[in-house]
Amino acid sequence: MGHGTIMSERRWDDDGPDREGDLATRTRPDTKKPSLYRVLLLNDDYTPMEFVVFVLEQFFNKTRDEATEIMLHVHQHGVGLCGVFTFEVAETKVVQVLDIARRAEYPLQCTMEKD
Repeated sequence: MGHGTIMSERRWDDDGPDREGDLATRTRPDTKKPSLYRVLLLNDDYTPMEFVVFVLEQFFNKTRDEATEIMLHVHQHGVGLCGVFTFEVAETKVVQVLDIARRAEYPLQCTMEKD
């Protein structure tokens, strides 16, 4: 046995009383999958298409082709999906997009909704 390995003299088929702390009585807490959130870009009449492509490449790791496709979808349909993330990641991405848009003085809107 390697250093740090814990061995128990107790056998799994013993009929002795279970003591708290025995492996046989430990239960794993139920872990449920975290909720996912869709991050969306909204169309406006002022933000340049190239800026939207840049945002998609920069913050959503999209290729130029993927970013262009999403940007065109936003332009044609009013809204486009950037990705689906856990709450914290989605929230961070929304804040990053809104921040860079404000600094560039564009009215680009980015939101998140539960998937």
